[in-house]
Amino acid sequence: QVQLVESGGGLVQPGGSLRLSCAASGNIFSINAMGWHRQAPGKQRELVAVIINSGSTNYADSVKGRFTISRDNAKNTVYLQMNNLQPEDTAVYYCNVRGATLFGRFDAWGQGTQVTVSS
Repeated sequence: QVQLVESGGGLVQPGGSLRLSCAASGNIFSINAMGWHRQAPGKQRELVAVIINSGSTNYADSVKGRFTISRDNAKNTVYLQMNNLQPEDTAVYYCNVRGATLFGRFDAWGQGTQVTVSS
């Protein structure tokens, strides 16, 4: 079983920054992709950013140039640096990790962390 623990959400003013972290633990054999999704009230969950094994990244158009995803393979941890935050970035942010244990593939989700951008 794989567990994800997220941290780093909170309240920030427009133009401010936050850094989210997500640490994966458990019987992890390998990790293929780590990413962040978000869900705002009344909206569907959407992909924010993802980083795969090769180090390649992909971002939603709405966050390109403002958010940066990175990972620490030794710690099985993914980060999301969010700069120049805007009110439309307000949402619950969920970490997602896909990989394999010795017993098979996994697709794990974090519990979510609230990010609120408001003056």
